[in-house]
Amino acid sequence: MLFRSRRKRTKRLNAMSKFFDPELSGLKPYKPGEQPRQGEKLTKLNTNENPYDPSPKVIEAVSSRGIRALRRYPDPDTGELLQAVAEYYGISEDNVIAGNGSDDILAFSYMAFQKENKKIYYPEISYGFYPVYAQLFKLDGRTIPMGKGLTIDIEKYKYLDGTVIIANPNAPTGTALRRCHIEEIVKSNPGNVVIIDEAYVDFGGETSVPLINSYDNLLIIQTLSKSRSLAGGRVGYAIGSGELIEDLGTVKYSFNPYGLDSISIAAATAAIKDREYFEMTRGRIMKTRDETSEKLKELGFEVLPSEANFIFVKHAAMPGEMYFKALRQNSIIVRHFDRPQIKDYVRITIGTDNEMHRLVEVTERIIEKSCDGAVKNNRDL
Repeated sequence: MLFRSRRKRTKRLNAMSKFFDPELSGLKPYKPGEQPRQGEKLTKLNTNENPYDPSPKVIEAVSSRGIRALRRYPDPDTGELLQAVAEYYGISEDNVIAGNGSDDILAFSYMAFQKENKKIYYPEISYGFYPVYAQLFKLDGRTIPMGKGLTIDIEKYKYLDGTVIIANPNAPTGTALRRCHIEEIVKSNPGNVVIIDEAYVDFGGETSVPLINSYDNLLIIQTLSKSRSLAGGRVGYAIGSGELIEDLGTVKYSFNPYGLDSISIAAATAAIKDREYFEMTRGRIMKTRDETSEKLKELGFEVLPSEANFIFVKHAAMPGEMYFKALRQNSIIVRHFDRPQIKDYVRITIGTDNEMHRLVEVTERIIEKSCDGAVKNNRDL
């Protein structure tokens, strides 16, 4: 709330300190989705959090670690977590580095893998942090136009002259590329680091981790916020060649050697190890996603094919902002973006079955009311 109130105050006064870097004066901070205030009863489908609790083994690990552990600094190497990730993917611990959420790892990557021309390429429609980081780190951010149906056209990412970053599955669309498509991009850019942001890959996508043994320019970034229910723990990691990981370590440990607290390390390690719970919860989410998609299609929505824990939808008879506001009036929060290409869409996080049933029921009423209003207006004409 402090940052939010300060940001509003700065906007109101239209001023900044005389010490602020002029090159950053136009910086527009990334705006995260709304978080309900304490006691506010909302169906929260706006920030792609997992609707299910963390694994019972996570709760057990955190409880056994105890609050007293916080008096000591955590392991700067996050050794137990790196070991768990390495075992999960069948790779070496030297191929993994962990940080305070995937956003920190992403920021370190922006700093570490710059070419002389400072160019970095990313999709025109994608994760909002990409252009913000480019501006923050004074890079030459280049957007690549979307393909048909808001997909990523891999041909446009070949033979570039700068770092490449792609979210796969992409956000906020939910569409995904196959591993063979990622390989084509990586193979065609041998002189550039290609960063694949796999925040949502566990909901039906195909990870590119197996490719790191063949390509020294590929870096995979993942998070435990989505598929492992640890958004509040802020844990992310990168997987790549030993050399790329060493480079990231140089940046990370020059910034903050203690990026993860001991409780988050314990929670993340337990979450990675509990494969049975992981498979169960992600399976539920994918099933609910597909069922909700079909129900919304029956109501006249266009639903982009999703391999994430959200869907991107629009209705021909109802602008995206109108649908967004109507849901909010019914205590359901989703995400709306005001960019021209996607302003008629809303992004809906997949919640529990009960939450999604409520979304569909409220949507039916919104459409009925919208149609009744249209009929009345036509009669008035």
